[in-house]
Amino acid sequence: MPVTAIRAIRSLGLVLSALVVVPWARGDDPPKKPDPPVELTAKEDHKRLMDLLKIKELRQGVDGRNAKADNAANYDESKANPYPKLPDPLVMKDGTKVKTAEMWVKKRRPEIVEDFDAEIYGRVPKETPKVKWEVTDTKKDKVGEVEVVTKKLAGHVDNSSYPPITVDIQLTLTTPADAKGPVPVMMEFGFGGGPVREGSWQQQVLAKGWGYAILSPNSIQADNGAGLTKGIIGLCNKGQPRKVDDWGALRAWAWGASRALDYFETDKAVDAKQVGIEGLSRYGKAAIVAMAYDERFAIGFIGSSGEGGVKLHRRNWGELVENVASSGEYHWMAGNFLKYAGPLKWDDLPVDSHELVALCAPRPVFISCGSFKVEGGWVDAKGMFLAGVGAGSVYKLLGKKDLGTAEMPAEETALIDGEVAFRQHSGGHTTGPNWPTFLKFADRYIKGPAGGGADKR
Repeated sequence: MPVTAIRAIRSLGLVLSALVVVPWARGDDPPKKPDPPVELTAKEDHKRLMDLLKIKELRQGVDGRNAKADNAANYDESKANPYPKLPDPLVMKDGTKVKTAEMWVKKRRPEIVEDFDAEIYGRVPKETPKVKWEVTDTKKDKVGEVEVVTKKLAGHVDNSSYPPITVDIQLTLTTPADAKGPVPVMMEFGFGGGPVREGSWQQQVLAKGWGYAILSPNSIQADNGAGLTKGIIGLCNKGQPRKVDDWGALRAWAWGASRALDYFETDKAVDAKQVGIEGLSRYGKAAIVAMAYDERFAIGFIGSSGEGGVKLHRRNWGELVENVASSGEYHWMAGNFLKYAGPLKWDDLPVDSHELVALCAPRPVFISCGSFKVEGGWVDAKGMFLAGVGAGSVYKLLGKKDLGTAEMPAEETALIDGEVAFRQHSGGHTTGPNWPTFLKFADRYIKGPAGGGADKR
């Protein structure tokens, strides 16, 4: 190419580059960095919600530790509101009775979901950020005598809409190394990390040829009010405080469980149509919420979930609505839940926990708790049992079996003949003693890769 032509091309390039001017070179302001998340203590945020709801004062919760306190928790059945008038899950808001499965699915179930969204657990945004799963570590190991493969995973939540907040969901998945195909998986809200002890639930699950997973709830959303402007809730709100009907931590944890299930649908080691969810205490609350909202979960094992979980709100026993609406626990729920400890009462709630169990129908749910003498009465074993009873009409409408009785059974009595199951073990605040019974119950529904749920031991 002639030298004159090369010089001409270079000159043209200089002219064009001079025309490309970055905005702030013209005197415009440079792009503004997003403001950091709003910093509020739990008490400050709690007060903010009260102000939004125009609540001047909330009723005091009960004291579960001091029986002599003026506000001591009630453990006297005669004072427990023993026959509460519960909303009928098979009656529409306009009074129409639900008589068919189609009517339940298309009309009544959405009504109940809307009430839980608006008043109790809060609304998940219509669009949430995508999650990209990364396997960060894979290793072969032994759990007891079973050869396993354990994957550590990180679910990177897209934060391009608000870079100041990073959310990486922590999940581990363990499956038998010699599985002949995709295996069922039981997923627990937990923290793991330590050695698996002899006789543990993990060993019991592996003995059936199933896998197990542990999902870290705090990697999704912090378990406190101060964290509501961070985590997945804060990310969706771009660091701003919640509206009164925004989701709380229980719905956020349940959302994270659904994202883990999304991953399982891509992992050839997992039979994603046979994934169960389990949790204890506050994570028992999260487990029943996940089971109720995401109909892909095949089975639920709900441990000592108490108030805000399976326990009937309309029971004066152990922990009450007022306790969960306090500044120590309100972050689990929607802001609107505070109303029912303020100007309104539990009878004003449009739904109760038996309808949360009903949202799981027709899928099997096992309700677990410990002994009154050992675990204590805070979680209200009978209140959880009665929620199972109250869900029975929906299960029967859908062609399934209920608990089979409305009478609270004696400790160690397993009610596992229907799709709603219940057992109160003789131990403390743990699901441990109920795992063998749960797995016997689950055998009717969950089948291993060889085509059966029989124990390999």
